[in-house]
Amino acid sequence: MSNAVTTLAPQAGRAAQAADIVIRDLSKQYGDGPGAVQALAGVDLTIESGEFVCLVGASGCGKSTLLRMLAGFEAQTSGDLVVGGNPVRGPGPERGVVFQDYGLFPWMSVRENVAYGPRQRGLGRNIANEQADKYIHAVQLERFAEQYPHQLSGGMQQRVAIARVLANNPAVMLMDEPFGALDALTRTTLQHELARIQKAEGTTVIFVTHSIEEAVYLSDRVVVMTGGASHGVPGHIRDIVDIDLGDERDVTSVAFNDLERRIAAMVHESIH
Repeated sequence: MSNAVTTLAPQAGRAAQAADIVIRDLSKQYGDGPGAVQALAGVDLTIESGEFVCLVGASGCGKSTLLRMLAGFEAQTSGDLVVGGNPVRGPGPERGVVFQDYGLFPWMSVRENVAYGPRQRGLGRNIANEQADKYIHAVQLERFAEQYPHQLSGGMQQRVAIARVLANNPAVMLMDEPFGALDALTRTTLQHELARIQKAEGTTVIFVTHSIEEAVYLSDRVVVMTGGASHGVPGHIRDIVDIDLGDERDVTSVAFNDLERRIAAMVHESIH
């Protein structure tokens, strides 16, 4: 069965919000002295505006550490980390983060959760709600706008989390295993929705996943990471694979499976 990614026309005005990401000789060390752990070293990566990049690799290779540094939740030990021409010094509204655990406010409705960011930016209630409704529509949850998180399935809650980030109009969306806890059917559905929305919005996406199939389905490029403390070497980039499959992607095609096998071989090589 074919999973198709449908390209929509980018919205007017989004290009001005986009941001290139430049990572140069980035390293991250935890602790000092004999007990210090070098989590990452020598990471070089440039991501263009509007690009969808997945990070894959064995557990402990530094994928989530790199994402947290991009989000501004952790500082690098050395090297450069620049988004839209500005060094990352901490969290910022131009970078939205989606985690696996949704992070919704349980006392707020779907609309209130999505409108929270715009309200914090000083928008009036009506304007914030209009902004929220736009992205609730984008994730196809219009009928559930007045529901609360506990009334929604896991997949629906993750849609709300994506809408909440998009309502802040970020240039960059950072996603850490956002679909990892979902059943296979829901995961496939949300992959399709994310691809559709990302193309429409023109948002730059950096997406951490353990699923190589998911990475090939979603990405313009897949960054294969290896190493990590358990392997005795710092986490680093093993290779970067271009995904030249166009927007219509069939997970059963020969080309798709060739790319999946190529990436899997690199990941498995790093484990042994």
